[in-house]
Amino acid sequence: MKRLTPTGEFIYTYAYHDDEKELCQMEMRAFFGRYTEEKIIKSKRGIDPSRSPFIKERLEVLFEAVELSGILEQAAEVDMDTATFKVIFPKINGLALGDKVEYVEKRAIERQIGAVITGRADVHSPDVTFGLIPFGGRWYFGKSRQSESVWFKHQQKPREYSTALSTKVARAVANIAVPHPAGIKAIDPCCGIGTVLVEALSMGIDIVGRDINPLVVDGSRENIAYFGLTGQVDLGPIADITQQYDVAIIDMPYNLYTHATPEEQQDILSHALPFTEKLLVVTIETIDHMIDQAGFTITDRCIAKKGLFLREILVCERTSERMEAAEELQEA
Repeated sequence: MKRLTPTGEFIYTYAYHDDEKELCQMEMRAFFGRYTEEKIIKSKRGIDPSRSPFIKERLEVLFEAVELSGILEQAAEVDMDTATFKVIFPKINGLALGDKVEYVEKRAIERQIGAVITGRADVHSPDVTFGLIPFGGRWYFGKSRQSESVWFKHQQKPREYSTALSTKVARAVANIAVPHPAGIKAIDPCCGIGTVLVEALSMGIDIVGRDINPLVVDGSRENIAYFGLTGQVDLGPIADITQQYDVAIIDMPYNLYTHATPEEQQDILSHALPFTEKLLVVTIETIDHMIDQAGFTITDRCIAKKGLFLREILVCERTSERMEAAEELQEA
């Protein structure tokens, strides 16, 4: 019988609206180092599908074939022993024309594969869910894992601002800033009520928050605790940060409580230089000149839309000259 040994490849399917496309593709670039115009991508990087607000499901590839008959031959060697299973052929929008399969044919293929697998099928609560996806002229079969919309559950907070990032955008921002969390320390030094903090902490990202406004610091702490999360949020200006972080996330203050003037925005960016090499900035204004003046270089960007309200998301790296100067200053 065929052993269910993963090949080390994963296929992710996506769902997003047209005005979310740029943000989704930026998240793809962060996760996989590239993006696609199709709503499907194959990679050797294993990402929890529930991390992304745009991923629908992840297929952990077990085997593949050029023709469907090849999948059937290999599936016939699978023995589930006592585990129950079901086979799904997911709906995927944006597939290339040659990979599209009509609904009736999909259901027929599911039954064909289910019939050749040795074991007991259970369409309601199976132990294992298998998926089948045609992509790039080949067929892929593997374990399917559906995404859970964790961000959606975070929409109702005890403390909220109308101008705060949506939980969906905040989750994507956290992923773009920290796509691979192992060993990464992050900070949100202008955290407001903690929308980004909640999303990041819920994904196991090592992040702390900070804000100069005691009211929003209290609100951030309350929101974090409300969802059963644990996270540190300090009161104080960004200028007082002395610890080093791998990445900082700054949603530029612009609401009623913490509006920042251009001079204050420049100070925020400049004060980030000594403690982080990577900076993700969310802004409603064009601040390229401020980023450059602060000593950072923009390496990726996109526009995130919320109706007619536009935000620009910038990924920045400390420029090499400023990095060398900062290291020399620390050594001194």
